[in-house]
Amino acid sequence: MEVKAGELLEQIHYPSDLKKLTESDLERVCKELRQYIIDVVSVNGGHFAASLGVVELTVALQYVLNTPYDQLVWDVGHQAYGHKILTGRRSSFHTNRIYKGISGFPKRGESVFDTFGVGHSSTSISAALGMAVASTYKGETDRQHVAVIGDGAMTAGLAFEALNHAGIENSNLLVILNDNCMSIDPNVGALKEYLTDITTSKSYNRFRDDISHVLGKISELGPNAHQIVKKLEKSIKGTLLKKSNFFEALKFRYFGPIDGHDVKHLVKVLKDLRDIPGPKLLHCVTVKGKGFALAEKDQTKWHAPGLFDKITGEIKRTVPDKPQPPKYQDVFGHTLLELAEKNSKIMGITPAMPSGSSLNIMMKAMPDRAFDVGIAEQHAVTFSAGLATQGLVPFCNIYSSFMQRAYDQVIHDVAIQKLNVVFCLDRAGLAGADGPTHHGAYDIAFMRCIPNLVVSAPMNEEELRNLMYTAQLQDMGPFVIRYPRGNGVMPHWQTPMKAIPVGKGRKICDGEDVAVLTIGTTGNEALKAFVELNAEGIHPAHYDMRFVKPLDEELLHEIFQKFKNLVIVEDGCVVGGFGSAVLEFMADNGYAATVIRLGIPDKVIEHGEQPELWAECGYDAQAIMNVTRKLTVTRTTSSIAS
Repeated sequence: MEVKAGELLEQIHYPSDLKKLTESDLERVCKELRQYIIDVVSVNGGHFAASLGVVELTVALQYVLNTPYDQLVWDVGHQAYGHKILTGRRSSFHTNRIYKGISGFPKRGESVFDTFGVGHSSTSISAALGMAVASTYKGETDRQHVAVIGDGAMTAGLAFEALNHAGIENSNLLVILNDNCMSIDPNVGALKEYLTDITTSKSYNRFRDDISHVLGKISELGPNAHQIVKKLEKSIKGTLLKKSNFFEALKFRYFGPIDGHDVKHLVKVLKDLRDIPGPKLLHCVTVKGKGFALAEKDQTKWHAPGLFDKITGEIKRTVPDKPQPPKYQDVFGHTLLELAEKNSKIMGITPAMPSGSSLNIMMKAMPDRAFDVGIAEQHAVTFSAGLATQGLVPFCNIYSSFMQRAYDQVIHDVAIQKLNVVFCLDRAGLAGADGPTHHGAYDIAFMRCIPNLVVSAPMNEEELRNLMYTAQLQDMGPFVIRYPRGNGVMPHWQTPMKAIPVGKGRKICDGEDVAVLTIGTTGNEALKAFVELNAEGIHPAHYDMRFVKPLDEELLHEIFQKFKNLVIVEDGCVVGGFGSAVLEFMADNGYAATVIRLGIPDKVIEHGEQPELWAECGYDAQAIMNVTRKLTVTRTTSSIAS
């Protein structure tokens, strides 16, 4: 649904239009842009509070910079809605995150103003530094390079690595630290405390503006003024706030903290910073959800609230007329607490996603046994490994697509040492509207090739509970449990837990002609397909394989000895995935069969609702029905011909 923009915003299609306005117009532009984001997201959904918090910063940057020649890199992209609206996509913004619509994140293929595709956090400084070094190499000395990164994203190792490198390159790089004490959940760690010290230091803030005035006067002294200013500025900062030299120790010029919601002052500061060479860091203090009172008050809830009434703030929920299945993440959260109450060795770990993973349930009940380590997936894995060396059983919950960032640690620190770390991979499979940066397409393929790992996928909530119970038993070694985003299939899911034999699948139903092998929740799509197939007189067998590694070889021997037509269904990439594992077994054991693999094809899958993407990829119930019918007809035709 398209929404009408305000009078000034209606005139702005690109940053060149924004530059035609006077600075006195910018506050009104910010007001209209903020209201437009509220109007559109309330009826179409999407990320919300983060973009509201950087409206003034977005307007100021596009007003001062000469984008896209000047290169602006947004970190993560949750806060880039205003950027999209001001860079040619206001008319299509209502399609944001909708199937075949524009992406919810910056995307190079979508606009020349999107200089770097983002989705995972903490990449902006590295990317902008690469651009800055390239510009220096090409002689483009007038080109500006700006990375906007949140204080939550700054906790990742990649951000520190980039700062460390940037400090010695002396490239024309400006890092803007958007400090709002939030990622999705409240930020944690020593960096947060450090930034809080800066923003709350009365002495530093009292003298900051006077210092700027004095330094400006000194700049009139002549050709050596720059060095005098730099030396005096560093000395004053170090005296007033001893901790303030952290960034300057990395050879960044530090400026701030400043009010990130004062658009006129932001414009002035950004203009001044254009003329200062080398790496610079501007510390902006903002409020996530700024301008929408409820979002300011409960920033986690309003990170991505879904549809809501923009007047009352009521979040629109469909009220079911009967009990509904829970989200898989909530099954994980409640089950982990239930297990931890009985097993004192269990610990919980998440890299900055306590509410997204539902580890917050255990964190609230057992704060000394559940840890949010910040946006630091690599650390989360090796920290878990350290816990495991001392006989504890860490449940390390990381989104499937985020686990890619800690692959080395899984191999080097966990698998080689055979440590009993339980990796719970949330958002496995196609994650939906977040798109390709968040799809958990590859974990089956990249986990199954690692020695010593158990790799499993539950078909439903009961199986998830049983796998979690099994994984915390003594001496299980590294154990992977993958499950998707969204709701399960069992309204009454709190079943008694029991151990599952590792590497053993199960036969859901016997059949004839065709065997359908599923892994994880794709088994539920198969069950839907079987209802219609059975009504047509087609009766395939169904096997829920449960484990990618180790494979249930006994069950596979039974299947290949009985069936010459197999359909394998997975919600991961077909290249190197579960189907590939079965084909390897078939080849190694000399079997011959027609095997059709359904799953995520070898291409980047864009955003959309999960059922839309399952259909596009060809592994939903309809696809299972189609291929099963085809194999049944082929088999029947062959029998008649013979």
